[in-house]
Amino acid sequence: MKLLVILFGTFILALLGTMVFQGKADLIFSGNLGMAIFIIFTGFSHFKFQKGMAMMIPDFVPAKMFWVYCTGFLEIAAGIGLMIPAIREIIAILLIIFYVLVFIANINSSQKKINIFKADYTGPGMQYLYSQRIPMQIILIAWTWYFGIYLH
Repeated sequence: MKLLVILFGTFILALLGTMVFQGKADLIFSGNLGMAIFIIFTGFSHFKFQKGMAMMIPDFVPAKMFWVYCTGFLEIAAGIGLMIPAIREIIAILLIIFYVLVFIANINSSQKKINIFKADYTGPGMQYLYSQRIPMQIILIAWTWYFGIYLH
């Protein structure tokens, strides 16, 4: 849940910053900046924890390291894209699709008890999926929809 601290912390700081510098809170900017920082941070984690992330990918998917690096780059690009109003809505739609697809890897990871940080099988398992990952995916999808599409 440390990642949610990044999301909400960036959002709150951006709201305060826009209040100070613009005289009013900018919800669209702040919400998208929060998600942008969040998704860029997770994108970079694909390069730090690549072995553990590759273990998350279901066995039937070939070229796991390619997909780990590719999705890392895509996450970083999506974070940048959220900050460009002209493409924000399409980026938000693509991110929501991405979050749904990534959830498949999260189910696989939980079933196998994968610890992505250690690249081993000492992870928390299905309890983590139910108590943390599902709620986080719901928050990410709802947040992306609200700030990237609904308010856009």
